[in-house]
Amino acid sequence: MSLPRSPEPLRAHGIERPEDLRRALDAVGYLASPRVALSGFLAVSLQRPLLLEGEPGVGKTELAYALARVFGGSLERLQCYEGIDVHQAVYDWDWGRQFLHVRTLEALARDALRGREVDDIEAELFSPRFLVERAVLRALGGEDPARPPVLLLDEVDRADEAFEAYLLEVLSTWTVTIPELGARGAQVIPIVVLTSNRTRELHEALARRCLYLWVDAPGPSLEAEIVRRHVPDVSARLATEIARVVAALRREGLFKPPGISETIDWAEALVRLGIDDLDDELVDATLGLVVKGREDLERIEAIGVRTIRERAGVVDGDGGSS
Repeated sequence: MSLPRSPEPLRAHGIERPEDLRRALDAVGYLASPRVALSGFLAVSLQRPLLLEGEPGVGKTELAYALARVFGGSLERLQCYEGIDVHQAVYDWDWGRQFLHVRTLEALARDALRGREVDDIEAELFSPRFLVERAVLRALGGEDPARPPVLLLDEVDRADEAFEAYLLEVLSTWTVTIPELGARGAQVIPIVVLTSNRTRELHEALARRCLYLWVDAPGPSLEAEIVRRHVPDVSARLATEIARVVAALRREGLFKPPGISETIDWAEALVRLGIDDLDDELVDATLGLVVKGREDLERIEAIGVRTIRERAGVVDGDGGSS
């Protein structure tokens, strides 16, 4: 099958190298590591879906939003879950409007219906007028090659394997078939980002179709930059300390390691409280902003906040700041 080929959207936005995309992402508020920028660049350049796996909260979903802002296309998000099917993902019929349409026809003078074939009336009910386009179908409807839609298939590992197989077909042919209307193919291939938190292994065929990237939590220096970007009033020193403590917490094997959003929440809360210097007592009092769950809090309590801060390198063994 001959697939539609879009003109290079990267060229349209003056993006010639991965570093250019990294700067473009930075300009829209997403601080990407070189590896993330490289993978995003290749995904757009090769028109291949990008599969991102990693712990929750490391910025996988936000990358799709950032790519939509960079290229100016719409963001079509499909939140996957167990039991999702084509009618939640691709299209459905507006049964309510169809029912009202039939009742309206019945209410009209019967003379108005005279001579119309029943088949014609039924065909009218299953026309584009009553079609409800879901995320996948909307993403295939882009018209501007320089502004391709971004299709985010979020937490695809939560969907059933049968739906995953259907997605593979769509991502291979860029076409969906609606029995009543026929095949509808993309004129502009969308940018596709799939995310997975590894609640189950994805099918090998889907993984092969995609470019793959394991996304780690950002290092402390990058996360401190992200914090300062989102919380402008935080000092550089406090942002760095927060990022280093969060990095230390992630190394403790928690059930729910803190994500970037929790780090930002913690920084914002400390700024709201007028705190610019952390100590053990303040960390312990505000720990619930970054550690969510009784078992994890008990684990940190057993280790000790002081030990965590020492492992983070923000205090030395004598209690002084490092």
